[in-house]
Amino acid sequence: MAKKKSVSTFFKCTSCGYTQPRWMGRCPECGEWNTLRECIAEESPYPAPFGSHGLQTRERIKPLPLSAINPAEGERFFTGIGEFDRVLGGGAVKRSAVLIGGEPGIGKSTLLLQTAAAIRKNTENAQSAVSGTRGRVLYVSGEEAASQIRARADRLGAENAGIEILCTNRLEDIENALNALNPLCVIVDSIQTVFSADAGSIPGTVNQLKYCAAELTAWVKERDAVLFMSAHVTKDGSIAGPKALEHLVDTVISFERNDDHIRFLRSLKNRFGSIDELGIFSMGERGLTAVEDPSSLFIVRRSGTVPPGTAVVPVFEGSRVFLVEIQALTVPAKAALTRVYSEKIDNARVSRVAAVLEKRAGLRFSDQDIYINVAGGVRLTESAIDAALAAALYSARTDIAPPEKTAVTGELSLAGEIRPVHRLKQRAKAAATLGFTRLLGPEKEEDVVHVCGIQDLIKTLFS
Repeated sequence: MAKKKSVSTFFKCTSCGYTQPRWMGRCPECGEWNTLRECIAEESPYPAPFGSHGLQTRERIKPLPLSAINPAEGERFFTGIGEFDRVLGGGAVKRSAVLIGGEPGIGKSTLLLQTAAAIRKNTENAQSAVSGTRGRVLYVSGEEAASQIRARADRLGAENAGIEILCTNRLEDIENALNALNPLCVIVDSIQTVFSADAGSIPGTVNQLKYCAAELTAWVKERDAVLFMSAHVTKDGSIAGPKALEHLVDTVISFERNDDHIRFLRSLKNRFGSIDELGIFSMGERGLTAVEDPSSLFIVRRSGTVPPGTAVVPVFEGSRVFLVEIQALTVPAKAALTRVYSEKIDNARVSRVAAVLEKRAGLRFSDQDIYINVAGGVRLTESAIDAALAAALYSARTDIAPPEKTAVTGELSLAGEIRPVHRLKQRAKAAATLGFTRLLGPEKEEDVVHVCGIQDLIKTLFS
């Protein structure tokens, strides 16, 4: 007969971590009401580091009616960095885990340290005014020494932010610090350096990533805390692991950059908000600063005439409209097979638009190499750029410059039709604000020149 597990029951406060053997309506340690949750302690199935078997604790799970669940348990708080809050969907959600991926040296550690300082600053007043409110921030670094973090904090002006620093790679050390400090925000930089003896002895393996991330996520899920984890990316831009952590966390954020000092934050997954928002930062000596006027980044300011192969399109990134310049160049192919060189717009989209132009407008692209660039280095994905991309390709192929102060928007069908796009009025307003006198679009609206197809677009734009 199998030996029955020894199980003991106790009650733990979700606010301060205080434990006692009996339930009470109010926690005697922090004074919060209805925060004591029934937990059980049982033998862990995993061997401890020295071969013995320890105890693992978890909250006793009970089914609840949907109507009895308090929606305020998932409340947000502001990180203090506006562009970061925008990408998160309006702030960080308590009891959630956020994964930030980016290439080495892009500024992940800088962003996380600035976030830690901003959260600490925003919550320290509330901590002193409200009894039991937690405002501590624990910054765990598995890659840098404490002196390196202090040097970066001095450069960013965050040396007196009151952040707790822990430099370790061991998951057990991190859990001990979490239980001792009970912080509001936990930052792990990076999760790929953390390892536990329960999941092997080599950091960075898939088992280590899953196990360590799951343990840290489970800790914040049991408390009103938020977890930020950084992760490196592979050569193709995906989060290393490979992509083993994305299903374990609530939000996945990609940290990108163009060729200079501009950084982009984009949400790839968000259980608590939209994934369409884009955060834009400028990297300088004092760290990351929000770009106040993003539209100025994506439009080339020229003193002379507009060159051939360019077209301007108003695009939506979440709740904001940017005017972006698409640049095209076509040259005779140097080999039997033609190629499309495009980093910021999908190659398949460029090939499709070129095929529509070849079929519906009589232009030949099958013997041309096509180069596509987007001013400012932002990645474009929405279908409203099709008409502007077609205009840029036509202009590049015919060497006819488009008129000045003219923008184009619309989705292009395979039949050559210019199809409607959402929120056309806002696009027209943004174009007018930046000095554009004409917007060519698929609908009859105020300040919009109506075009119904690719031939109509070419005739109106290049006549």
